[in-house]
Amino acid sequence: MRMYDIINHKKNGGELSEEEIRYFIEGFTRSEIPDYQASALLMAICLRGMNEKETAVLTDAMLHSGDVADLSSIPGVKVDKHSTGGVGDKTSMVIGPIVASCGVPVAKMSGRGLGHTGGTVDKLESIPGLRTAIDPEHFRAIVRSTGIAIIGQSGDIAPADKKLYALRDVTATVDAIPLIASSIMSKKLAAGSDAILLDVKTGSGAFLKTLDGSIELAKAMVSIGTHSNRRVMALITDMDAPLGAAIGNSLEVEEAVNTLKGNGPEDLTSVCMNLAGYMLLLAGAADDIESCKALAQDAVKSGRAFEKLCEMVKAQGGDISVLKEGFPKAPVISPLKAVASGYIKHMDAESCGMASLELGAGRIRQEDSVDHSAGIMLQKKVGELVKAGDTLALLHTSDTAKLPEAEAILTAAITIGDSPPPPEKTVLAVVSENGVEMM
Repeated sequence: MRMYDIINHKKNGGELSEEEIRYFIEGFTRSEIPDYQASALLMAICLRGMNEKETAVLTDAMLHSGDVADLSSIPGVKVDKHSTGGVGDKTSMVIGPIVASCGVPVAKMSGRGLGHTGGTVDKLESIPGLRTAIDPEHFRAIVRSTGIAIIGQSGDIAPADKKLYALRDVTATVDAIPLIASSIMSKKLAAGSDAILLDVKTGSGAFLKTLDGSIELAKAMVSIGTHSNRRVMALITDMDAPLGAAIGNSLEVEEAVNTLKGNGPEDLTSVCMNLAGYMLLLAGAADDIESCKALAQDAVKSGRAFEKLCEMVKAQGGDISVLKEGFPKAPVISPLKAVASGYIKHMDAESCGMASLELGAGRIRQEDSVDHSAGIMLQKKVGELVKAGDTLALLHTSDTAKLPEAEAILTAAITIGDSPPPPEKTVLAVVSENGVEMM
């Protein structure tokens, strides 16, 4: 078998065989196939696409290129959740404890933030002492004892994906749906859970800006999961504006805590209750989604969900006093004032994320450090009536020199008009193996 023939086959619109796909992934992972040939095949895939069978085989080859987590020692149906990334998305810190407090184990590997999107690992590491680098056996032991652990990606998970993504990033081949879907699902399947709920964001702050594109990606990932004999569903959720009011690491942890105590922002609470409900449905906690949502609501109302978060944080070495008493605030907190009166018609999520990044809350490169106290607390949301001079947001930073650029970005992100915008739904669609249900 020759790589030249595989490239030519896909270039001409052919369906790659399982043997061809596995030959490529195995050879590229072992550095036996050069980057220029891999790049050529990636571009051919971008232009010609892949069908469901090809995408499923590609995902399987990538997930078996490295370690595959074994969660069999943890009793029950293990359920995981993956978000395609957004601004103010602290849902994992809310829904994980809710689901675990309902008796469903959550063994989750999460990522760090990059660019305008935040990462769950960075947010959790704003809790003093909390460890996210935990060896697999200790990880499983924590889940067995507390029902939940959230750690950084450990071991050599899907090394083929790491190599391919680095190449896609510099060859304009990132945006092909089969490549996105196989990249996400190879890591999720390798993490070992029995069921996976996908939170596919759509809008200005999402990777995919259109609803149609987000649904296409969700369908591709659900198909991969079905081919892999996993229970998989996807929710399409709105990311046209930041989720909740907090953008930035410790600020988002505090908002997650408030949500677990029943005092969270309306949009964040709505998304979390839907996500938790569908995770419980996938795990078989109840027979229908409304019953599962009721379980989630009771976990919050009773206080069990917040106590479960405290258990997890303590088990991972974290200081739970900040969950109960609050985090130290940034030394500089500066208000952003409205320059006009009217209704907030739009708040560009990506630009809000970039403003938070400018304040020190994120990273441009994976190796960059973050200021855990930096970020933005929105005081007004889309649809609200404001007067000139009202405070729209509070900017938190450790460096006053960062304020002017962040203020300029955030000001440009907020559109004020004479009439209120139509109300937006937080959950736009549900995608399962049975099809797409619009909400």
